[in-house]
This record gives sequence, structure tokens and C-alpha cells, in this order.
Amino acid sequence: MTNSKTIASLLGPSLIATGATVLLHIRLLPDIVAGFVQDPAIVVAAGFAVFVPGLAIVRFHNYWHRDWRVLVTLSGWFFILVGLARILFPVEMSLIASQLIQVPGLLPAMALIFLALGGFLTFEAYHQG
Repeated sequence: MTNSKTIASLLGPSLIATGATVLLHIRLLPDIVAGFVQDPAIVVAAGFAVFVPGLAIVRFHNYWHRDWRVLVTLSGWFFILVGLARILFPVEMSLIASQLIQVPGLLPAMALIFLALGGFLTFEAYHQG
């Protein structure tokens, strides 16, 4: 349980900060993403920045219990897959990101999911019980 709470105490607030940033800067995000995805080297670097923490999570928290801790493990595997996709296919991932940013309502929906998941993980990490 210690690993679960430790990772959730880092992951939860990070997801909250990400969701809040998206909502606070929703109008700027298309320009930010456009600048980010134009350079494949940045996409690859971002891939490693997601891949390595994903590996760490799975290495130290590969639990498949029927409780909240499975969300930590699933997050790690998700980060591994997203990181690998960015590392192996930077041009294709740039095109996908450029198209997804245009989908109406997708960014606020993703931000709300991040806020909810982050809030839940933060609660589980810090509550006494």
C-alpha cells in the first residue's frame, strides 16, 4: 500500500495541475500544441519524459487488485504506451495531436477527466484509512 499511496501522492496532484492548466489556458492551447508538435525532436523528448515515469510506476507498482490501486498501474501502462508512440512515431503523433486539438469539446472533457482522476488519486493518497 505504501507504493500505491506514494505514487498516487505524486500522480494525483500532477493530474490536477494538468487539468487546471488546460482549463485556464484553453484558448492558448491550440497554439501551444501547434508549436510543440512542429518539431519531431520535441515530440521524441516528450515521449521519453512520459515513458520513463511510466516504466518506474509499472516497475514498482504492477498491482492488479480490484480497488483504486489498479488506477495507478493503469496510469503507468498508459504512460508507457503514449511515450513509446511518441518515441517511435513522432511525425504521426504530431499529426494526430494536430487533428485532436480541433475536436470541439475534447480538451475540456480531457481536463475534467484529469481533474477527477487526479482528485480521486490525491484523496486516496492522503486520507487516513
